[in-house]
Amino acid sequence: MQSFKQFLNSISTRLVADISCEGLSCLAYPAAHPPLLSRRRAEMIISRVRLVAAMFALLTPLWIIVDLVVFALPLSLMLATGRVIASVAFGALALSYGSSHRMTDAYRALGIMFAIPTLFFIFSHMLLTHFQNEGAAAVIAAGYAFLPFVMVAGLSVFPLTALEGILFATPVLMAEALVALMQLNYMNWSTHLGAFWLLLLITATATLAGMSQLAFMAALVRQASHDPLTGCFSRASGEELLNLQFNIAVRNGSSLAVVFVDLDKFKTINDGYGHEAGDRALMAAVDAIQNNLRSGDALVRWGGEEFLVVLPDTNCAAAVVMLERLRAKGLGLRPDGNPLTASYGIAERSVDCAKDSQHLVEIADQRMYQAKEGGRDRWEGCTDTV
Repeated sequence: MQSFKQFLNSISTRLVADISCEGLSCLAYPAAHPPLLSRRRAEMIISRVRLVAAMFALLTPLWIIVDLVVFALPLSLMLATGRVIASVAFGALALSYGSSHRMTDAYRALGIMFAIPTLFFIFSHMLLTHFQNEGAAAVIAAGYAFLPFVMVAGLSVFPLTALEGILFATPVLMAEALVALMQLNYMNWSTHLGAFWLLLLITATATLAGMSQLAFMAALVRQASHDPLTGCFSRASGEELLNLQFNIAVRNGSSLAVVFVDLDKFKTINDGYGHEAGDRALMAAVDAIQNNLRSGDALVRWGGEEFLVVLPDTNCAAAVVMLERLRAKGLGLRPDGNPLTASYGIAERSVDCAKDSQHLVEIADQRMYQAKEGGRDRWEGCTDTV
């Protein structure tokens, strides 16, 4: 029993290693995902949905030839009609959502992709139960019963959480149960239960595969979006994150503050004590800043000893309160034992009438230089709201 527990622990440890959100919650439900991961995941899901939809738009009508050969003409024509409708739906889906990176669109696209074959599965079985098939026709008709297994296995193609895997598989499972009720006169309960049990196992396996993809994606996003020395967001990912937050703030009419941070006289540390001492001072300052931020805030290494703090749903007064708390606690010590200080520039989207996220950063940057010129170890900006 002890060895089995160790085995499970080793699997879970590997599965959640390097995930950029909080532990298993990242794999369990999407609410725990940071914005950058959600954006990347939406792009991948939509891209794969369009690829799969395009493939099925081409392959679905090809089976009409088989239906015409093995089934009676009335049945084959009705199945052909269903296949053409499904193919058109797949084609329309393949041409949709091309420029979207929102999870709502990803959910909608994935839901449509699963709805098309599910409806065709129900439609085809309603037809097949009304026709007596023998020989090759009976074999092909039996093959239609495997469509739900193909659908739930397809979940493994997408980076999904456990909750999402269950939700997208549920309509397929319900369709299988509905078809089972329709076929009770032809098959016994044990056959249906065996098929349903197998479908559940495939669903669980496919969901685990999707979660594994998600864990790997989260690790890659974290490595690509974070500065290797400090663990902050890199400038490129920080700009993308700020742009996302800016658009959200505009859409919701909410506040968005940024603080431009420049460590004072940092070059003298590198010149006088070496870059290793400079790196230690830099990481100490980063730890001090991050310890004063909320879970939804973000710290971006803008370049060298410059940082940008992104504060969603924060007005000027709240940003100043955060800065004063940070200055009171300090940023750590320089190698000579003196306090490490910084100059700060504050800007807020609505108060400063920022046109876009880049304009907002430029305002904060200018105010940071004003703080430098004013004597360093101080902040500038947003005094009108304090």
